[in-house]
Amino acid sequence: MLTGLEHYAIRTTKLEETKNFYVDLLGLIDGARPHFPFPGHWLYLGDHALVHLFAIDPKNPEGLNDYLGEVDASNLTGSGAVDHLAFRAENPEELRNRIQKSGTKYRDRKVPDLDLYQVFLEDPNGITIELNYFNYSE
Repeated sequence: MLTGLEHYAIRTTKLEETKNFYVDLLGLIDGARPHFPFPGHWLYLGDHALVHLFAIDPKNPEGLNDYLGEVDASNLTGSGAVDHLAFRAENPEELRNRIQKSGTKYRDRKVPDLDLYQVFLEDPNGITIELNYFNYSE
């Protein structure tokens, strides 16, 4: 069950320029972010991390590729820079049952430093959907 829009994520080769746009122009706050194996920023509206920015580290692209999948950097313009849409959700067991019945491929992750379980899957158009289950323990 979906309960709300969690965040949107932008994959960029212009990390600081993008951060400055959202912070300096739009007034979001650059705030706390888990220790992911790739560079990025979480930008907050109030106490909600609404925009997640992440960049390909040319010295170590594997951290980002392993976590979210590889994307050709030449495709990171316009809406191609929007990496995924994330929703808050409840009842991951129900979702896993539906996924297994449908044969849909998915990836799941446990976020470092947070009590957060995530499921990633692609819609029929190749858009990545992230489902966030907070305070979930298997």
